[in-house]
Amino acid sequence: MAPTVLITGASQGSGKATALLFASSGYDVVMTARQPERLAAAAAMVEHQGNSVLAIPADVGDVQQVRSLVEKALSCYGNIDVLVNNAGICLTGPMEQTTTEDWQELMNTNFWGCVHTIQELLPHFLSRKTGTIVNVGSIGGKMPLPQMTAYCASKYALTGLTETLRLELAPQGIQVCAVHPGLINSDFLERAQFRDRHEPAAELRRQEMSEMLKSNWANQPEDIAKAIWDAVKNKRAEVTVGPAFIAAEAYRLFPGLMQWAMAKEK
Repeated sequence: MAPTVLITGASQGSGKATALLFASSGYDVVMTARQPERLAAAAAMVEHQGNSVLAIPADVGDVQQVRSLVEKALSCYGNIDVLVNNAGICLTGPMEQTTTEDWQELMNTNFWGCVHTIQELLPHFLSRKTGTIVNVGSIGGKMPLPQMTAYCASKYALTGLTETLRLELAPQGIQVCAVHPGLINSDFLERAQFRDRHEPAAELRRQEMSEMLKSNWANQPEDIAKAIWDAVKNKRAEVTVGPAFIAAEAYRLFPGLMQWAMAKEK
């Protein structure tokens, strides 16, 4: 029987690339995302790899939808071997322009979405004394980023969840991994939100981000998929992808200098 992976945020970008890579490596794939039509199109691409695919639309921020997702996946395949928490959203803007609703949306997807899937799958993993959880974080969960307080808070929370859960579950045979990308050159801007006191400033930030996505500092979706595969197969505790590793290491070694430099660019 083929192993099974469940991937959230799987309808596009790195989630879709991860589904394609795991399918081509012999896994059955459970894919979930919020947009049914886009999810179905991605699932059709994954099916061409030859293994079984189950596409279930769901919002990971809604615990009832996640519970139904996991129940359907287990009913279909019997076992789930790997959980990839990839769903995430991004918001850029000063704290004063970030609403309570913005905070709730970010935390619901970036943090609570991971908590929900883990809680629903954990009894299954514990009963089998095996399983792998991969939480896709961000460079924003390793170091602060200017004008991204809410986003970084959600990703720092995910980093804390991942590192602490690893200690808790390792003795029970369950692997917990973190994969931290930087910018991802996919349809990132389609979902990213930009806030500022003045609309032209927000639009300028969007244009700057668009240019950065074309640079060598940006990861490709396939880079994230390969990092997730590496984390699963080689039991890596953490993988920081590509150029983001340089920035994270520089912040770890020279936090004061890095904060000064980022404040100058704000």
